[in-house]
Amino acid sequence: MQRETDRPDRYDDIIHLPHHVSTAHPSIAVSDRAAQFSPFAALTGHDAAIQETARLTDQKIELDDNSKEILNDKLLLLIEKIKEQPAVTVIFFVADERKAGGSYVTVHGRVRKVDRYRDVLIMLEGTVIPLDDIVEIEGEALCPVDFRFY
Repeated sequence: MQRETDRPDRYDDIIHLPHHVSTAHPSIAVSDRAAQFSPFAALTGHDAAIQETARLTDQKIELDDNSKEILNDKLLLLIEKIKEQPAVTVIFFVADERKAGGSYVTVHGRVRKVDRYRDVLIMLEGTVIPLDDIVEIEGEALCPVDFRFY
Protein backbone atom coordinates (compact mmCIF):
# COMPACT_ATOMS: atom_id res chain seq x y z
CA MET A 1 0.00 0.00 0.00
CA GLN A 2 1.50 3.32 -1.02
CA ARG A 3 1.22 6.22 1.41
CA GLU A 4 0.28 9.70 0.22
CA THR A 5 3.72 11.12 1.20
CA ASP A 6 5.46 8.59 -1.03
CA ARG A 7 3.66 9.72 -4.19
CA PRO A 8 5.91 11.79 -6.50
CA ASP A 9 3.00 13.94 -7.72
CA ARG A 10 1.82 15.00 -4.24
CA TYR A 11 2.68 18.73 -4.68
CA ASP A 12 2.10 19.05 -8.42
CA ASP A 13 -0.90 21.30 -7.83
CA ILE A 14 1.10 24.00 -5.95
CA ILE A 15 4.71 23.57 -7.00
CA HIS A 16 4.56 26.08 -9.85
CA LEU A 17 2.44 28.74 -8.12
CA PRO A 18 4.03 32.18 -7.54
CA HIS A 19 5.53 32.97 -4.12
CA HIS A 20 2.91 34.29 -1.69
CA VAL A 21 3.34 37.92 -0.54
CA SER A 22 1.32 39.01 2.48
CA THR A 23 -0.74 42.16 2.23
CA ALA A 24 -1.11 42.34 6.02
CA HIS A 25 2.53 41.98 7.11
CA PRO A 26 5.58 43.76 5.68
CA SER A 27 8.43 41.66 4.31
CA ILE A 28 11.53 41.07 6.43
CA ALA A 29 14.65 42.76 5.12
CA VAL A 30 17.23 40.35 3.70
CA SER A 31 19.80 41.54 6.27
CA ASP A 32 17.37 40.67 9.11
CA ARG A 33 16.48 37.25 7.73
CA ALA A 34 19.90 35.87 8.57
CA ALA A 35 19.25 36.51 12.27
CA GLN A 36 16.55 33.87 12.39
CA PHE A 37 19.10 31.27 11.36
CA SER A 38 21.84 32.38 13.76
CA PRO A 39 23.06 29.83 16.30
CA PHE A 40 21.38 29.77 19.65
CA ALA A 41 22.82 29.11 23.10
CA ALA A 42 21.76 25.57 23.91
CA LEU A 43 23.22 25.88 27.41
CA THR A 44 21.60 29.07 28.61
CA GLY A 45 23.66 30.63 31.40
CA HIS A 46 26.70 28.41 30.79
CA ASP A 47 28.94 31.35 29.84
CA ALA A 48 27.82 33.28 32.91
CA ALA A 49 28.57 30.27 35.13
CA ILE A 50 32.07 29.96 33.68
CA GLN A 51 32.74 33.67 34.22
CA GLU A 52 31.45 33.44 37.81
CA THR A 53 33.74 30.49 38.53
CA ALA A 54 36.72 32.34 37.07
CA ARG A 55 36.03 35.48 39.13
CA LEU A 56 38.60 35.72 41.90
CA THR A 57 37.79 36.47 45.51
CA ASP A 58 40.03 37.20 48.49
CA GLN A 59 39.99 35.36 51.77
CA LYS A 60 39.25 37.36 54.91
CA ILE A 61 42.39 38.21 56.88
CA GLU A 62 42.28 37.25 60.55
CA LEU A 63 44.07 39.94 62.54
CA ASP A 64 46.50 38.91 65.27
CA ASP A 65 46.00 40.15 68.84
CA ASN A 66 48.45 43.04 68.44
CA SER A 67 46.70 44.31 65.30
CA LYS A 68 43.31 44.00 67.01
CA GLU A 69 44.58 46.06 69.95
CA ILE A 70 45.95 48.80 67.66
CA LEU A 71 42.65 48.88 65.76
CA ASN A 72 40.70 49.09 69.02
CA ASP A 73 42.88 52.01 70.18
CA LYS A 74 42.15 53.81 66.91
CA LEU A 75 38.43 53.25 67.39
CA LEU A 76 38.64 54.68 70.91
CA LEU A 77 40.39 57.79 69.51
CA LEU A 78 37.63 58.10 66.91
CA ILE A 79 34.99 57.91 69.62
CA GLU A 80 36.76 60.68 71.55
CA LYS A 81 36.85 62.94 68.49
CA ILE A 82 33.49 61.97 67.01
CA LYS A 83 32.03 65.49 67.36
CA GLU A 84 34.70 66.74 64.93
CA GLN A 85 33.58 64.12 62.36
CA PRO A 86 37.18 63.11 61.64
CA ALA A 87 38.29 62.26 58.11
CA VAL A 88 39.58 58.71 57.81
CA THR A 89 40.43 55.99 55.34
CA VAL A 90 38.96 52.61 56.24
CA ILE A 91 39.88 49.28 54.65
CA PHE A 92 37.37 46.53 55.29
CA PHE A 93 36.29 43.13 54.01
CA VAL A 94 33.02 42.65 52.09
CA ALA A 95 31.88 39.04 51.75
CA ASP A 96 30.91 37.90 48.27
CA GLU A 97 27.21 37.13 47.92
CA ARG A 98 27.68 34.27 45.43
CA LYS A 99 30.77 32.36 46.50
CA ALA A 100 33.31 31.88 49.28
CA GLY A 101 35.59 34.82 50.02
CA GLY A 102 35.06 38.43 49.11
CA SER A 103 37.00 41.61 48.47
CA TYR A 104 38.63 44.43 50.37
CA VAL A 105 37.09 47.87 49.96
CA THR A 106 38.70 51.21 50.78
CA VAL A 107 36.45 54.07 51.85
CA HIS A 108 37.56 57.67 52.36
CA GLY A 109 35.25 59.93 54.30
CA ARG A 110 34.19 61.44 57.58
CA VAL A 111 33.00 59.37 60.53
CA ARG A 112 29.51 60.16 61.80
CA LYS A 113 29.23 57.54 64.53
CA VAL A 114 30.82 54.47 66.10
CA ASP A 115 27.88 52.34 67.18
CA ARG A 116 29.25 49.91 69.77
CA TYR A 117 25.79 48.39 70.31
CA ARG A 118 25.51 47.27 66.66
CA ASP A 119 29.33 47.03 66.29
CA VAL A 120 29.41 49.24 63.20
CA LEU A 121 31.22 52.35 62.01
CA ILE A 122 28.86 54.78 60.27
CA MET A 123 30.31 57.22 57.78
CA LEU A 124 28.83 60.67 57.14
CA GLU A 125 27.67 59.71 53.61
CA GLY A 126 25.82 56.68 55.04
CA THR A 127 28.21 53.76 54.55
CA VAL A 128 27.83 51.26 57.40
CA ILE A 129 30.95 49.19 58.10
CA PRO A 130 30.92 46.23 60.52
CA LEU A 131 33.75 46.67 63.04
CA ASP A 132 34.70 42.99 62.75
CA ASP A 133 35.41 43.45 59.02
CA ILE A 134 37.77 46.43 59.41
CA VAL A 135 41.45 45.65 58.89
CA GLU A 136 42.85 49.21 58.86
CA ILE A 137 41.86 52.75 59.79
CA GLU A 138 44.06 55.72 58.92
CA GLY A 139 43.62 59.43 59.41
CA GLU A 140 45.11 62.53 61.01
CA ALA A 141 42.67 62.31 63.92
CA LEU A 142 44.17 58.96 64.90
CA CYS A 143 47.60 60.35 65.78
CA PRO A 144 47.63 60.46 69.61
CA VAL A 145 50.57 62.88 69.68
CA ASP A 146 50.76 66.27 67.99
CA PHE A 147 53.83 66.12 65.73
CA ARG A 148 54.56 69.80 65.13
CA PHE A 149 58.14 70.82 64.53
CA TYR A 150 59.23 74.25 65.73
